[in-house]
Amino acid sequence: MAEKQEEPSNAQNGEPDNAEEGEGKKKKVKREDLPPFEIVTGERLPAIFFKFQFRNVEYSSGRNKTFLCYVVETQGKESAPCRGYLEDEHAAAHAEMAFLDTILPRCEAGGRCSVTWYVSSSPCVSCAQRIADTLRRNKALRLTIMVGRLFMWDEPEVQAALRSMKEAGCKLRIMKPQDFEYVWQNFVEQEEGEEVKSFVPWEDIQENFQYYEEKLAEILH
Repeated sequence: MAEKQEEPSNAQNGEPDNAEEGEGKKKKVKREDLPPFEIVTGERLPAIFFKFQFRNVEYSSGRNKTFLCYVVETQGKESAPCRGYLEDEHAAAHAEMAFLDTILPRCEAGGRCSVTWYVSSSPCVSCAQRIADTLRRNKALRLTIMVGRLFMWDEPEVQAALRSMKEAGCKLRIMKPQDFEYVWQNFVEQEEGEEVKSFVPWEDIQENFQYYEEKLAEILH
């Protein structure tokens, strides 16, 4: 399942390629001068982000963000399901944490709650532990996580964290080509004024899905 590593453009990383500079060179902003975290929320993510960040390659060079699309259905509510997406940077607060802290409390209504995530990569150890703890405390919550790639799956502590999520009741799945198409249709924005474009699978999408599905089965066995 080998694929050449890709070097993303600034736009693929969420930064504009054509950033304007002043008369002199701008001073680089030091990491310590940045706010402690930034979480971006919305209903639909740009197509360029989806095509790069969700791609289920084995070597995720440059993919330093987590994109999380969610659907929340609450039993007894007649309104439409709560849905949207979050994005983060691994160096900052993670999208999984942001969802549990900000989105879930607004969607819950004391009843049984079913949540489905479509995530570019599986949770890190800290996020997996937080997810497991949340599920153990809230027996009315049902969580299914569909992931495009497995994050550092060969690390023993990551494998243990994923198993802990399963034991807590989380359903962890690898995204099939049909799942990527679902995200494309429901969470990716189209260019204004253009007709809705069909999802075009990338090369090796099925092969890569099978690769990660086998790895996940070995981990959760």
